[in-house]
Amino acid sequence: MIGLVLAAGAGRRLRPYTDALPKALVPVDGDTTILDIALANLATVGLTDVTVVVGYRADAVESRRAGLEARHGVRLTLVHNDRAEEWNNCYSLWLARDQFAQGALLVNGDTVHPVDIERTLLAAREQEGAAGVLLALDDQKRLADEEMKVTLDDDGHLRRITKLMDPGEADGEYIGATLIEASAAGALAQALEQTWRRDPDLYYEDGYQTFVDGGGTVGVAPIGVQLWVEVDNHADLARAREIACHY
Repeated sequence: MIGLVLAAGAGRRLRPYTDALPKALVPVDGDTTILDIALANLATVGLTDVTVVVGYRADAVESRRAGLEARHGVRLTLVHNDRAEEWNNCYSLWLARDQFAQGALLVNGDTVHPVDIERTLLAAREQEGAAGVLLALDDQKRLADEEMKVTLDDDGHLRRITKLMDPGEADGEYIGATLIEASAAGALAQALEQTWRRDPDLYYEDGYQTFVDGGGTVGVAPIGVQLWVEVDNHADLARAREIACHY
C-alpha cells in the first residue's frame, strides 16, 4: 500500500498565496505546508512510498521534492495532470490508477487533519467484512451547502455522496481521506474513467458514486471529534493556521 496525495489544484480562492504556488504548498504553521502535514501523517503510519498528483505550478513541488523526501523520510513519485486547470479532480485520481492499483491511502492536498484520521482508516480495514473502499466520515459536524455530504444505507455503506444534497438528509461529511484496497482498485479506476469521460468537471467523489451505482461497496470510518479543515478560502486558511500547531 502507498500514500497518495492529490495536489494538482490551483486554489484560486486563496490568491495571492496561490499566484506562484499550488494550494498544497501554502504554509499553515511556520514554514510547514499542507503537503508537509499530509506527508508527515502518511510517514507516521508507515506509508513512505507516496505518489503526489501535481498540475498547477507543478514546478514548485518538483523543486522541493528532494527537501520533502529528506524532511519526511518518504520516496515521492510525481504524476502530472496537464488538465488540472481545466478539468476537475476525478481525472487527477484516475491518472494515478497504476499507483493505487497496489492499494493506497488517499488524502486531499487541501485538507489539514491530524494523523488520527490515517490511523482510523487503517484500523477500519482490519474489521471483518470491511469494504474495499473506505471513506473517513465526520458524523459530528454541523453541515452546510459546501460540504461533500454522504448518506448511508441500512448496512452502513455509502448510498449517495454529493455536495448537492440537503444537509438535513446527510449522515455526515466525507473529509477527503480514503483507503483503497488493491482488490477494489481496478473497478474503481473504471468507474473514475466512466465519470470523467461523461463530464471532466466532475469530482472524484462522483466516481465513487459511479462505483457504488455499478455494484461496488464503499464503507465509512467515522473519525469522531477531530480538529480538521478543508482549505478552500482565506477563512479556511485562518482556521488551518489555528489548528495545525496542535498536531
